[in-house]
Amino acid sequence: MTLRPRKMKRMELTVHKNDVDAVIEYLGRRAVMQFTTPEAAKSSSGEEGDAASKMAQRLERLRACADFLDITILPEPDDNSVPASAADEALSEEICTSIESLQQRETAIIQEKRRLIETCNEARAFSNLNAPFSELDHLSYLSLRVGRLDPREQPDLKEKLGERAVVIALDSEGERILAATSRRGRFALDSELSNHAFVPIAIPEGYKGIPSEMINGLENRLSETEEHIADIADEKQQLCAALAAELQRLASSCRLSIAIEWVKAHFSATENIFRLSGWVPGDMVATLVSDLSRLSGGRVAIRSYNPDEIPQVRNGNEKVPVSLKHSAFVKGFEGMVFSYGAPLYGTIDPTPLVAFFYTFLFGIMFGDMGQGFVLFLAGLLASKRGPLKRFIRFSTPLIAVGSASMIMGFLTGEVFTVEHLLAAPTRAITGALTGHPVDQILHILPLAEKGGSVTKLFYFFGFTVGIGVIINSLGLFINIFNCFILKKYEAALFSKTGLAGLLFFWYAIFIGLRCIFGGRFESFDVLGLAIPALFILFGPVIWRGITGKRPVLGHSFGTFAMEGLMEVWETASSYFSNTASFLRVGAFALSHGVLAYIVFRFSEEMVLSGGFTGSLSALFLMLIGNTIIIVLEGLIVAIQVLRLQYYEFFGKFFTERGVEFVPFRFKK
Repeated sequence: MTLRPRKMKRMELTVHKNDVDAVIEYLGRRAVMQFTTPEAAKSSSGEEGDAASKMAQRLERLRACADFLDITILPEPDDNSVPASAADEALSEEICTSIESLQQRETAIIQEKRRLIETCNEARAFSNLNAPFSELDHLSYLSLRVGRLDPREQPDLKEKLGERAVVIALDSEGERILAATSRRGRFALDSELSNHAFVPIAIPEGYKGIPSEMINGLENRLSETEEHIADIADEKQQLCAALAAELQRLASSCRLSIAIEWVKAHFSATENIFRLSGWVPGDMVATLVSDLSRLSGGRVAIRSYNPDEIPQVRNGNEKVPVSLKHSAFVKGFEGMVFSYGAPLYGTIDPTPLVAFFYTFLFGIMFGDMGQGFVLFLAGLLASKRGPLKRFIRFSTPLIAVGSASMIMGFLTGEVFTVEHLLAAPTRAITGALTGHPVDQILHILPLAEKGGSVTKLFYFFGFTVGIGVIINSLGLFINIFNCFILKKYEAALFSKTGLAGLLFFWYAIFIGLRCIFGGRFESFDVLGLAIPALFILFGPVIWRGITGKRPVLGHSFGTFAMEGLMEVWETASSYFSNTASFLRVGAFALSHGVLAYIVFRFSEEMVLSGGFTGSLSALFLMLIGNTIIIVLEGLIVAIQVLRLQYYEFFGKFFTERGVEFVPFRFKK
């Protein structure tokens, strides 16, 4: 286990243009380099930028076609993807053209169906109107024209009218037609009818309502339209079955090519050479050099630099990205650390400590073997091969805290709030080890013991405060070490989270322990607290004197005194509150025990009440009670442990955040 981030190297790759695509593809698949944009970087408006833009347009067409056929396109390239070739471009054009043609036909027929439905509804609404047909044009939404038109002219007329009108044949020969449009479209309809030699038919004088032929024609045309829509749906299903795999492959290749072209567009290049630069973990440099040399046939020049050789790093304008390398258990807790902030490069990596203490504290606060097993099982289901793998980032923490809860549950003898299920194995184990068998190794609740003694409860709270002292001390040690690494010597020695603060904190703890075990506050204790407090108060003055900075006070004496006294007061109050915060560990462990006791006792009373109903009610109460404890209290405990990590632990040393190593990769 290491408590330092991985060493990083700045790599510069000089690659021939014939090899650059293969090199970028290798880097994207291996995810080993976080690119840096050089000062002379190209803009994305060059040849590579245009290629990426065209590729993005092609991808958008493929996605639109896939959506039309209800085909799922992955948001990132798959492992078998290769950059798109000229043949892929031609195939994409052919497939997209075919699908878009079908989409246009579907859109047109759906729009025609919508117009037919509207027209048919209007026609039915006026079919029984007791008014001359000749007057309907002035009264209704519709403008109707009845007459003769050469069937050879009708296709051209329909194309010219488009969505503006509906043309219905009124006889089997197709010469007599009825044209219907909205009132707004009547002038365009009359104009097109005139251009196609339309001959109006006189409607008999006094004829009332709308001709039944028109309604029948509309309904027939609507039926034909629905048949066409069904045919298009069948054609879509056939295309989906035939083209799904090809569309997904083309889209994946397209994504890969877009990423490659994007990289090329953002790095400096000559006519034949590209220069790529970025950060690489030091332990991967040898493999990177070997693989790229083999991949390019030796046509790649590679230079590596330590971080302190980079001017931007030395002057503080660039931070070295932080890459952590952990075991599977510790890696599961990296998200908790990075959600707060990445540690600075070269400083202590707190992730292993977070993994241990988070698991340990959660187990103390949520001790139940059955409930812990539920969390453990949830972690297995969220693992890489489980059915809930989309929650994989929670898998390791759930398995860890579930295991810790099961261990604590065994010590307290609880299984789904039931206290006597583990009595027999506990008596056997404790009898064999100590010669004094007991039903429960630990008693959280005072009433669980004969006589109701609270002595062990106070010991338990003292134990949780002791954990707080250890965690606070570790936070101070980490800060002191980090400050020395970063050459912030004043903060390392004289700040409230430096050596002076650590001595003040430890001596205060020493006084507290001595008083608890029968001692009392002595006069020399004033000196023991005053010396580190004075170093905190006068630390800036001492350091300015050592380094020769003038004026020594930095500000007026009044300002200096006020700031110093406030710093000392904040040091004392913050250490007291930070340590007392760990009483919540015992408080939540106690509340968990109380909830479990309530559920168990109520269920027990229901069983003792007798009968099938009592047993069934007890089972129901056990299910509901355990569910509430697992979900609600489990969430509260998780938040409280996280709070202790963030405020009591991270607050000591996370004074400046680093940059997380985010390598270029195709798959997120």
